[in-house]
Amino acid sequence: MVFSSTEFLFLFLPAVLTFYYLLYLPAGFGLRAFPWRRACNLFLLLVSLVFYFSGEQWLVWIVIASTLIDYVCGLVIAGGDKASPVAQLPIEGRRTTRQRFGLCLSICSNMAFLGVFKYFNFGIDSYNALLVRLGFGHLGLYDVMQITLPLGISFYTFQSMSYTIDVYRGKVQATRHFIDFACYVTMFPQLVAGPIVRYSDVAKELAHRTLTLSSFSSGVTRFVIGLAKKVLIANVVAVPVDKIFALPLDEVTAPIAWVGAVGYAFQIYFDFSGYSDMAIGLGRMFGFNYRENFNYPYVARSMRDFWRRWHISLSTWFRDYLYVPLGGNRGSPVRTYSNLLVVFFLCGLWHGAEWTFVVWGLYHGLFLVAERFGPISRLLDRCRILGHFYTLIGILVGWVLFRAESFWQAYVFLRAMVGLSAFTHVSFSVDYFLTRDVCLAMALGCLCSTPIWPAVMDRVSRLVEREKRWRRMLLQTGALVLVIGLIGLMALSAMALSTGTYNPFIYFRF
Repeated sequence: MVFSSTEFLFLFLPAVLTFYYLLYLPAGFGLRAFPWRRACNLFLLLVSLVFYFSGEQWLVWIVIASTLIDYVCGLVIAGGDKASPVAQLPIEGRRTTRQRFGLCLSICSNMAFLGVFKYFNFGIDSYNALLVRLGFGHLGLYDVMQITLPLGISFYTFQSMSYTIDVYRGKVQATRHFIDFACYVTMFPQLVAGPIVRYSDVAKELAHRTLTLSSFSSGVTRFVIGLAKKVLIANVVAVPVDKIFALPLDEVTAPIAWVGAVGYAFQIYFDFSGYSDMAIGLGRMFGFNYRENFNYPYVARSMRDFWRRWHISLSTWFRDYLYVPLGGNRGSPVRTYSNLLVVFFLCGLWHGAEWTFVVWGLYHGLFLVAERFGPISRLLDRCRILGHFYTLIGILVGWVLFRAESFWQAYVFLRAMVGLSAFTHVSFSVDYFLTRDVCLAMALGCLCSTPIWPAVMDRVSRLVEREKRWRRMLLQTGALVLVIGLIGLMALSAMALSTGTYNPFIYFRF
């Protein structure tokens, strides 16, 4: 079940919200809030498991096992497995062998889940391919079973593991309440595709959140905007992009290659940022505030700036739990560069069990290394237009590598983009892919990829503040326009989904 489906929008979500708010109703009337919040957490846990089970069936045991292990490990690290109260560890304090064992068990178990379910097939295929190249193909492992990749395993293992690491570091207090912790890990808004939520972000809300009309309406607004980004932009451009990348390589011309690369840049951004918007909106409806995951990455003026804006929950996760522990930029320049390359090697591998993803990660890592050299850094700072152009080209080249099924396909597309296409015949012209709907979606993509709309709204709000006589009328008019706009976006999205529109989710693969 995905958020952009009629089953979720018109059956699952309304039913869950109705029962959730009915459970919270006694607390809203002033009765003792604690047991009702705990009941709401239990309800969220159960419906989240049902949500995951509807797509993955019995593979739900993996997220349950990961949750149990990290819950116990958190108590072991904090010393809360005894009858004494659970206390937050001192940040600079020494850790016992028992505490180090609890952390090691958490990390190793989560890495084992990832290693087996995400990278086992990749390892066997790479091993067999290497033997074939070396002339020992008869020694390959060809009868090994294929393991199914569970949805969201890259997200919930990182999320659950960050809890035990933060408990060990003394940044959060371990919890005895298993229902609260399990609700945090499995909450369906961010279970299968993020954003990666840290326990410290929602710990207070798990125990003390309040549900208000303003937070609910804000959540609905954010959800509808995310749904529109996904359905009206990402899904529309996905159709020509997938057709282009499925073409025989001898039919890829320069215009077609550029349409494929630019279209995929729009598709992956609005697909994933739309999902993140929907997750953030759903979180607000249930009383949780998730951090932002995107900040207009295509206006970045350097690759370093791009990674501050793209998939923020992942980039900050790698920074805090890998780059900084490796030494960050505190050592020699060579050590800093090697740390960056290690982080982006693993970032690429996190995205998918393919060598193209690994090279994509190293590709971005090399850019960040290069941008640390003084002359390049000063040039990007002084010439913003050049920096923006260089960043966009670098991103597009990276997306071709990210989307391609093989290195050879990426090579053919990149050659075509610089005018060195070796096509022998053409079955389709570029007009075949650039239909009216696709052109409109790309135009909207250009507009929504920049902070123009927030700037306009900020300008309007300032004007409203100055017009004291008409402020109330202007605010009411603005609210009415917003409601009408949201209804229109929701109606257009629902109509598109009801017609069976192409509806893939890119990050479900990761």
